Amino acid sequence: MFTCGLAQNLDEVAEAQRLRFRVFSEELGARLAEGPTPGLDEDRFDPHCDHLLVRDAHSGRVVGTYRLLGPEGARKAGGFYADTEFDLTRLASLRASIVEIGRACVDPEHRDGAVLTRLWGGVTRYVLERGLGYVMGCASVGLGDGGRTAAAVCDRLRHEQPAPPAWRVFPHRPFPLRAVPPDPDALVPPLIRGYLRLGAYVCGDPALDEAFGTADLLMLLPVARLDARWARRYGRDVYRTRRKEPRAA
Repeated sequence: MFTCGLAQNLDEVAEAQRLRFRVFSEELGARLAEGPTPGLDEDRFDPHCDHLLVRDAHSGRVVGTYRLLGPEGARKAGGFYADTEFDLTRLASLRASIVEIGRACVDPEHRDGAVLTRLWGGVTRYVLERGLGYVMGCASVGLGDGGRTAAAVCDRLRHEQPAPPAWRVFPHRPFPLRAVPPDPDALVPPLIRGYLRLGAYVCGDPALDEAFGTADLLMLLPVARLDARWARRYGRDVYRTRRKEPRAA
């Protein structure tokens, strides 16, 4: 059994950062920026974010986390994290209603889908309660196979689930999509599958994140596209009627 909620103090934020360090640095070999506290994954965006935590109800351990950066936090941070990877000029009119989600990770012992479902439930409640219009995030595909999975997944999804041209973004450092032979048997990572099940768009070509060793797609989910059953389940009394999806300008 798992519980899900927002971190209430700095000690709980540190629990999320400790899990992130274990997964990103120790397990996946990401070259994280050195923070002030050893064993924690910290960056300049963290103080401006809400931190979603999933706990094992029996042990009390944090086994999953997501951080959420809303419009006001992004203003204080000098932008969204996605601004460091993409030119978001075409999303300028949406900034005041975007929450950016990122740094998603799940403890290796709990990757059967239940924790990720709890995280997405928490995100859904968060955006519905605050009346936000869009969920945005950089969704990663690892490059451990030389980029073959990333080449296949990114190329397929940008054609299958493309954002309207008015919402297209452009990577500052593009992943060389056409220079890598794609793996025809490549599977879409669970996190990206979650985005797609909820109705998210892929906003263009992937960016190369050398520090994390990933190709990143910018995903944009209009809250109006949330699956109605999912939103009713996790939004509870916040969810009333399906909203009319705004058009891209």
